Amino acid sequence: MTTDKKEQIAFHVGKILEILELDLEKTPERVAEMYVDEVFSGLNPDTYPAISLLEENVNNEVVLVKNISLVSFCEHHLVPMIGVAHIAYLPSKGVLGLSKIHQLARFYAKQPQLQERMTQQIAESLSQELQTEDVAVAICMKHLCVLARGVEDQTSEMETHVLKGRFDSDPETRSEFFLRISEKKVGERISRILSS
Repeated sequence: MTTDKKEQIAFHVGKILEILELDLEKTPERVAEMYVDEVFSGLNPDTYPAISLLEENVNNEVVLVKNISLVSFCEHHLVPMIGVAHIAYLPSKGVLGLSKIHQLARFYAKQPQLQERMTQQIAESLSQELQTEDVAVAICMKHLCVLARGVEDQTSEMETHVLKGRFDSDPETRSEFFLRISEKKVGERISRILSS
């Protein structure tokens, strides 16, 4: 099935290159392999990461993973959007292994996407895996469809966030999340903890 997809994509990419009068012999196969095995691998449900909760003693402290690098492709023009995700949760039944948070975010990034939908998908999936509503996801990305075409804006970024449970209903938890993701360096967080 995967081979058939690659052959079909390579054929059609080759036709596009012919129309553009470009003679790029190996490009159709490279593009097909990139689409199926890499940048759109999240379309294959078998690539969803195996996730299980670690049965650790948990407390009410916010678990936050900042600056998870993401590359996705805008579904409108199939060009990259590049940025970072900040993902937080309040553990209830257990915690996730650190790499699982990255893997979950990247699964949804590896699909033609809208940033708004991707933010929602990550939050919903994380909430389900953690068995808690107390989840927050914020994503900031540069969209190459804005940078390289249309308005050709070199500096704008798009921010989206989804707040669930206490991140939505409790002003203190929400404020802590946004304060912590705005801190640029680990030292700022440590200094703030030590001074309180």
